[in-house]
Amino acid sequence: MAHRPARRLLRLAKGLAAAFCGIAGALAPLGSGPAEACTRAVYLGSGGVNITGRTMDWAEDMRTNLWAFPAGIARTGAAGGSTPKWTSKYGSLIASGYDVGTADGINDQGLVANLLYLAESEYPAADGKPVLSMALWAQYVLDNFATVNEAVEALSKETFVVRTAVLPNGRAAQLHLAISDASGDSAIFEYLGGKLMIHHGRQYQVMTNSPSFDQQLALDAYWQQIGGDVFLPGTFRAADRFARASFFIKSLPTKAEPAIVSAVPDQSYENQAVASVASVMRSVSVPLGFSMPGAPNLAQTIWRTVSDQKNKVYYFDSSTSPNSFWVPLADLDLKPGAPVKKLTLTGGKVYAGNAAALFETAKPFTFMPVDMK
Repeated sequence: MAHRPARRLLRLAKGLAAAFCGIAGALAPLGSGPAEACTRAVYLGSGGVNITGRTMDWAEDMRTNLWAFPAGIARTGAAGGSTPKWTSKYGSLIASGYDVGTADGINDQGLVANLLYLAESEYPAADGKPVLSMALWAQYVLDNFATVNEAVEALSKETFVVRTAVLPNGRAAQLHLAISDASGDSAIFEYLGGKLMIHHGRQYQVMTNSPSFDQQLALDAYWQQIGGDVFLPGTFRAADRFARASFFIKSLPTKAEPAIVSAVPDQSYENQAVASVASVMRSVSVPLGFSMPGAPNLAQTIWRTVSDQKNKVYYFDSSTSPNSFWVPLADLDLKPGAPVKKLTLTGGKVYAGNAAALFETAKPFTFMPVDMK
């Protein structure tokens, strides 16, 4: 039987949880139609084992495919004559959205980029600066930087502005960007009120959607005081997913668990860590088919990725497939001059195990341009 102080604490937690969820819901503008509502979490382990997991929550088929982009590709920012131009320094493996932009991926240095929905995003006017299409924001980072620190240093100079574009489903891409590297460093990039906001540090392990990241941190601080072993919010709303992902990812063992390793003899600590991160991402996923009309930060989870940044292995877990599969970057040719290759996921394709050998040479997709009129 619970002691009275414990019962009072639990009632207080539930009451404040409801209040915070209400605030978060009020802060998220209501809308209709498909929207991205995802969760990203970074595991910080021992021995250089750092792993980033994310869910892709979307209300329709994004027609995602995996693409292997070698280094040495000449690109433009798909936004008119003054758009940035560059040649990729690093090869990358990415998951596309509608085959018009990079939604998620890892480069050959172990840098990971994840785009997530943020209803509050408001992008700046160009004011004479070059413009980069939102479709290339994550790809620009993967192409050009080996570490989070390099990316923060370069992007904080704001030599260009990011401009949103209209997705094939007719909605604007209102997104914020999370990046992490092989050292476990992280950064969050948001455009709020037309200004670029950057949160940089290993402590920024988790990101979801609304409210803006500074408010997410405030909500998380409250839940840390309550303690996840006492009470955790249980809805699929962004603020609740943030609290659960934060508690779970920080509760994972950061070294080998003998009980697990002995039960599965070939289970190394690194494999165990990957499986643990995958289980966290499943625990904050939204069931397939679930929807809540009028909630732009809530949609079914259609796929999940886990990026092992030490070993540079990309794991993909589709909600509509009976199997997960993985792609070691070492098994792809990402050197300059190598062909672009594609692993087709659309059309009900099912893979298991190491799928690197199943990539096929393909013409790269065209990144979604920005209408500069």
